[in-house]
Amino acid sequence: MKQRAYTVRLFEYDQLKELKKEQVLLVNSAIKAARDAYAIYSHYHVGAAVRLANGEIVIGSNQENAAYPSGLCAERVAIFYAGARYPNVPILSIAIVAMHDEIIQKEPAVPCGACRQVMYEKESQGDAPMEVILYGSQKIQIIKQVADLLPLPFKKESLS
Repeated sequence: MKQRAYTVRLFEYDQLKELKKEQVLLVNSAIKAARDAYAIYSHYHVGAAVRLANGEIVIGSNQENAAYPSGLCAERVAIFYAGARYPNVPILSIAIVAMHDEIIQKEPAVPCGACRQVMYEKESQGDAPMEVILYGSQKIQIIKQVADLLPLPFKKESLS
């Protein structure tokens, strides 16, 4: 028997001003998206913004539904919209922000498992690492590639 350990390497920051200009712009776009979320049931507003290789920024927000499983997370809304609008353009980075009652969470929100899988596939499809920026008002975490968030992904090769 072999035992393996997987680690997540991330970088933590205390303030937005410590980030690069393009990262700050992406976080601010995610904050705007979170404010526009359709979250009338949970009041948990999540926004995501993706930066594409062509320089475009595409945003998405969580979309709830009275039939809860019919809703969709902000990350997938942004990624699917980017894919529909710019089908062959890789995503270079994604910023994610969550708020409740217009107040940004102190700790960063992390993507659910389904979103991590979609992010992983989009990263693989783009053949380039996708930086993940998780923004909280008192802590910011940056992961350099989605593969670090999902060490055992379901891959297209699994379908063979």
